Amino acid sequence: MESSNQKITTFLMFDGKAEEAMNFYTSLFKQSEIISITRYGANGPGQEGKVLHATFSLNGQVFMCIDSSVQHDFTFTPAISLYVTCDTEEEIDELFGKLSQDGEVLMPLGAYPFSEKYGWVTDRYGVSWQLNLAKN
Repeated sequence: MESSNQKITTFLMFDGKAEEAMNFYTSLFKQSEIISITRYGANGPGQEGKVLHATFSLNGQVFMCIDSSVQHDFTFTPAISLYVTCDTEEEIDELFGKLSQDGEVLMPLGAYPFSEKYGWVTDRYGVSWQLNLAKN
């Protein structure tokens, strides 16, 4: 298992789709991997086989996630988002297309007063992403 010296880690709580989301996210970014998965057992509080706790990395940054064993009255909100600085137009176009598929576009990909190319989406799992093209 890879260890990280990262002091603060984004922790994502899913409602049964944690593993699917991790696989999707790690497919989008280079230098990404699922580091560890612990699953609920037959006698666990959560559905057997779902994610009790997992860690994964996106472009070297570590995240944690779970499938909550408890139904909550809340889920993800765009008030907190993952901000991605993209190096190329090809990268931002591809990420925007894949992340917005079956999700919701909050701000279409385009030029804004604060960025020559930017977009904001909520993906199919409810996680919000801001994508910005780095200035040359």
